[in-house]
Amino acid sequence: MGELGKFERKLPEERRRALIEATLACLAREGHAGLSIRKISQEAGISVGLINHHYASKDELVGHAYETLSLGLLANIRDKVEAAGADPRARLSAYFRASLSAPVLERSTLRTWVVFWGMIDHSTIMTEVHDRTYAEYRRLLETLLAAVWEASGRPMPDLRLAAIGLVAIHDGLWLEWCLNPRTFSSEEAIGLCEQWTDSMLARQSAISNEKQN
Repeated sequence: MGELGKFERKLPEERRRALIEATLACLAREGHAGLSIRKISQEAGISVGLINHHYASKDELVGHAYETLSLGLLANIRDKVEAAGADPRARLSAYFRASLSAPVLERSTLRTWVVFWGMIDHSTIMTEVHDRTYAEYRRLLETLLAAVWEASGRPMPDLRLAAIGLVAIHDGLWLEWCLNPRTFSSEEAIGLCEQWTDSMLARQSAISNEKQN
């Protein structure tokens, strides 16, 4: 197999993975303003022509990187949830632990996520990717919360709002920890999510008792 100049000949899956990894590396190093297809090309060892063949624009490539990173982290969380067994509360706790530990809780990824979020306002592609990935995280949480409440025998809360609230708590904790990990530990962040769940369970129990009296 001959060489393509200084670029390696890669299989489609290898090429896709190399492009995503190169895009994430360039975003972390350069930010969106400094990002270019040429820099990604050099990082990945893939020609500009091949990149343009697979992606119609830089935003499309960045959007693919965003979705790949988000869904990859979600897959890791799902694996940890499944490994926790059948107990609903243990599965929810596994979600908290997986989503507030490495590789999700990593300071090195902060700049990349900030770039992604900053593009949402002016990129339809990024908005669509964000909406899809956010919905996947929320659906998983809704499923886990529903199982916890069903097992408790307490009245079911509005699962959509409960999941939105938990995602917001998680994202706030993640961001604050990335900005200054000395503020609190991963274990403390996990504990806060557990306390929120306990409070919600107690609240629903109180509502049920009020209705019965």
